[in-house]
Amino acid sequence: MNLFVLLLLVVAAGAVLSVQAAINGRLGQTVGVLRSSLLTFTVGTVTTGLLIVFFEPAHGLTLLDMPKWQLSGALFGVVYMMVMVGAVPRIGTAVATVAVIVGQLGMGMLIDNFGWLGNPAIELSGSRILAMACLALALVFMYRSNARQA
Repeated sequence: MNLFVLLLLVVAAGAVLSVQAAINGRLGQTVGVLRSSLLTFTVGTVTTGLLIVFFEPAHGLTLLDMPKWQLSGALFGVVYMMVMVGAVPRIGTAVATVAVIVGQLGMGMLIDNFGWLGNPAIELSGSRILAMACLALALVFMYRSNARQA
């Protein structure tokens, strides 16, 4: 797959996450954070199960054969979902999304720099640090803008 097309798909996936956060935030206000999260994971489980049955090719290993630390990633999705469902109604979709991206970028830069979790090492550069600072500054401006309107 062309790398540019892949990048566009990743950007689109990010856009979908913001839509999901806004929808789940409203749902969470109505039925509760845990019920909203349960619905999301149930629908996701059923959908993914169907995709596996109809489209996933056979693999030599199963989830039970993998190192157990690799299975811990699923727990992080639960934390993300519950935090976003609770946060979006209070701080807004844009601020919550930018805050998530600040966290993702910061941790992503550490993972890249040190080659953690079996990923290739990509050196921390001045331009990466500048990008992080700009994004953190954007978060401050967006948060302050929300605070002034409240």
